Amino acid sequence: MVSGGIALAVYEQGPENAPTVLLVHGYPDTHAVWDEIAGELAKRFRVTRYDVRGAGASDAPRGTASYRLEHLTGDLFAVADAVSPAKPVHLVGHDWGSIQAWEAVTEPGARERIASYTSISGPCLDHVAYWLRENRGRARMLNQLLRSWYILAFHVPVLPELLWRLVAKWWPKILDRVEGVRGHHVAPTMARDAARGVSLYRANFRPRLSRPRNRRTEIGVQVITLARDRYVSPALAEGLQRWVPNLWRRSLPEGHWSALVGNAGPTATMISELIDHVEDRRSPGVVP
Repeated sequence: MVSGGIALAVYEQGPENAPTVLLVHGYPDTHAVWDEIAGELAKRFRVTRYDVRGAGASDAPRGTASYRLEHLTGDLFAVADAVSPAKPVHLVGHDWGSIQAWEAVTEPGARERIASYTSISGPCLDHVAYWLRENRGRARMLNQLLRSWYILAFHVPVLPELLWRLVAKWWPKILDRVEGVRGHHVAPTMARDAARGVSLYRANFRPRLSRPRNRRTEIGVQVITLARDRYVSPALAEGLQRWVPNLWRRSLPEGHWSALVGNAGPTATMISELIDHVEDRRSPGVVP
């Protein structure tokens, strides 16, 4: 399908008459990072995934500005409208997929297109900006800044793109050593995709952190924090009630990728429980 002149590769599985779940991957992944979770969810739900712009089999736009959040959100809504025009989708995002999904659920009118949202390891950048201001000088702020060292590095011209071309072939071994993740799918296009995806950071972090907006949503949001996440501190999920009144928090003893690859069962269960809660008003077992 096409969004804003960009051809997006979309993948669907599961029963056609079931509620639609839309999975949005992060960086430097493709839709394949969801393989295990999609397989579980597709037993009961219609599962849709897509390669975000610049990744996998989707087109790559030219220029850093083409990776701004408004364009990523436009793609997300275009896919949602195409695969489920009659009913809102249940949205799930990981890493950068979660960041852009936050942008979508905090847009005016989002409740007409999104039934629920599960966020995994990717905060709203506007919420982060306020969090940093409120925690200035505290140990938790320093902890998060140390985890986010790569964001500053990605703003260096040219060098990150060159390094990714060297690192890409070692990525499975890196994840095995750092997170204990084995069998992580690496797309043949990873070096190219990772180099392109640096634009996600360059296009969005400075504008959002320097000029945060008041981003609220009435959509039911489930935030899954990962205790062993090396990049996103669980502390970033604190204080979200001011922005998200219908909020549930859950946690897993997993790393940034291991919650999706290798031990995806608990994550898939949490996603299913929120969907059941919204669709059938069954208790998801989550903690407000």
